[in-house]
Amino acid sequence: MAEKEETMLDSYKLNVYDMIVNVDIYRSVSGFAYYNISIKNITPTTNLILQKIREEFISKVSIGEIEMTDSEGIEAIKTRFKKEILGLIKKYFPHTDKKTTDLLMNQIIRQNIGLGDIEILLKDSNLEEIVVNTSKEPIWIYHKKYGWLKTNVIIPDESRIRHYATMIGRDVGKEITLLKPLLDAHLLTGDRVNSTLYPISTKGNTITIRKFAEKPWTITDFINSKTISYEAAAFIWLAMQNELSILISGGTGSGKTSMLNVISSFLPFNQRVVSIEDTRELILPKDLHWVPMETRLPNPEGKGEITMLDLVVNSLRMRPDRIIMGEIRRKREAEVLFEAMHTGHSVYATLHANNVEETIQRLVNPPIDVPKQVLPALSLIVVQNRNRRTGLRRTLQIAEIMPDSSTNMLMQLDMVKDEFKEVNEPIQVTETLKLYTGLTKKQIQDDLKEKVEMLKWIVKQNIIDVDKLGEVVRKYYVKKWSGD
Repeated sequence: MAEKEETMLDSYKLNVYDMIVNVDIYRSVSGFAYYNISIKNITPTTNLILQKIREEFISKVSIGEIEMTDSEGIEAIKTRFKKEILGLIKKYFPHTDKKTTDLLMNQIIRQNIGLGDIEILLKDSNLEEIVVNTSKEPIWIYHKKYGWLKTNVIIPDESRIRHYATMIGRDVGKEITLLKPLLDAHLLTGDRVNSTLYPISTKGNTITIRKFAEKPWTITDFINSKTISYEAAAFIWLAMQNELSILISGGTGSGKTSMLNVISSFLPFNQRVVSIEDTRELILPKDLHWVPMETRLPNPEGKGEITMLDLVVNSLRMRPDRIIMGEIRRKREAEVLFEAMHTGHSVYATLHANNVEETIQRLVNPPIDVPKQVLPALSLIVVQNRNRRTGLRRTLQIAEIMPDSSTNMLMQLDMVKDEFKEVNEPIQVTETLKLYTGLTKKQIQDDLKEKVEMLKWIVKQNIIDVDKLGEVVRKYYVKKWSGD
């Protein structure tokens, strides 16, 4: 047999409920990349005994019949069975100290009442997605640095996957059954979850978890990773400061919501911001006057649904200066947002489209289908892109909307040189700023240069905390408005 050849790409440790988990990322000679986890402070022998405890625990308690409610949740379920688990630990490990007992307790709970080894993956802040396709193959993860990786974590059978999905649903008052085989939910940590049951997903039951970012992206992160240039960031800042509406488009996983979060730090602190999302993802600076709102799916009886449209319409009654919307999907939502733009509100939203031209086509055709003549209410389109081969995210294009609803490409990514370059000078944005602020073309250019220098200082100081960045931007506005 040929000797196994592999290239180690990375190695680091995680602390998961006092378990030391080693993560090894490597590429095999065949080209596939792998993500392997191993628990360092639990021996194989201990694992065998824990498996025996698990079997005995299951024989005493029917986990599948555990009922959870919104008020109770999984933490209360863990507390309810703590006595039984402690008794089993003392039976098989009679001389353990409290620290070891707690470690074993957490391991048993994780495997029986929690999400098993998925909980280890959830603790890795380097991961963006955790994907269970079937019990017949390992879990896949999407790593921020290395892209899609196959793990060494396997869920033993389809019933366990279904149990996990049922448990996730119950914990937020939702259900997944053969009659309702699709589930959209979120963990209490904010991570988004989608699950499907066989035979809708023909290979087996699935769970897809999009992890909630513990630390939101900032403009410092975007510039350091070459996602955007200083000049492009300064231009967007200028637009945000002066209440120009912006639509961020891109494909799945291209960083649309991340860009929305990044540019939100440029919002003036003395204006009211209302954000509307299906699942809470935005984290704005604490200095902002911000009201976050979230949609709600109907309960099992089909009642209590709060849609994106409900919240958009309601937000207009809340005296907002700025409205942030997670994603435009339907005609009525778009119509209300464009009406908001026409009535003096600044709007920022995302849309699935791969470039500027496709963005326009999606807006003016079904299912969104807004009249082309309303498009000039929108000032800018910013397009995000993810290279599926390299995994790199970049701002692809920035374009302005002209009075005749055509577009003027302002900046575009040179794919070969990996540089974001200016293509044309802004025309409509300049005219709009002249009209509403009185700024001359030279003053606009000077302002952009000032913002570039400010961004360079922010990056040099490595300000990556969203609240700290908000504080810096607030002080910048105070100084600018005072004329210092």
